[in-house]
Amino acid sequence: MKAVVQRSKQASVTVDGNVTGSIDSGLVVLLGVTHDDTEKDAAYLAGKIANLRIFEDENDKMNLSVKDANGAILSISQFTLYGDCRKGRRPNFMKAAKPDEANVLYEKFNAFLQDEELDVQTGIFGAMMDVQLTNDGPVTLIIDSKE
Repeated sequence: MKAVVQRSKQASVTVDGNVTGSIDSGLVVLLGVTHDDTEKDAAYLAGKIANLRIFEDENDKMNLSVKDANGAILSISQFTLYGDCRKGRRPNFMKAAKPDEANVLYEKFNAFLQDEELDVQTGIFGAMMDVQLTNDGPVTLIIDSKE
């Protein structure tokens, strides 16, 4: 399981002109699922992201987690994170999990974040989404449950 995590000042996701999720300060998480991912991967990533200290404290040091900073999460499913661009000009998405399997783990990931007492907003799995955010910092990290 792979996540691109962006610290944001505000973010929203829109599907067919309707806002399906919106946050103020917090994290935008783009989540990709591959074939051998399990619930254990979802739990690991949710715990890592919820407690990652990437928000400034009173001394301007990255010392606070999204929970400490009273932030929220905007979670977006993103199968293209498993696109392989090494050959040719068109990405190969064979490493991405099948939609049914990926959706189950995406929902479990979101539930694990909610278990961390975080406000979790989402897009719609499998839909064409417009994501807008103001990246704060900018701070962007890539986290993989297997590495």
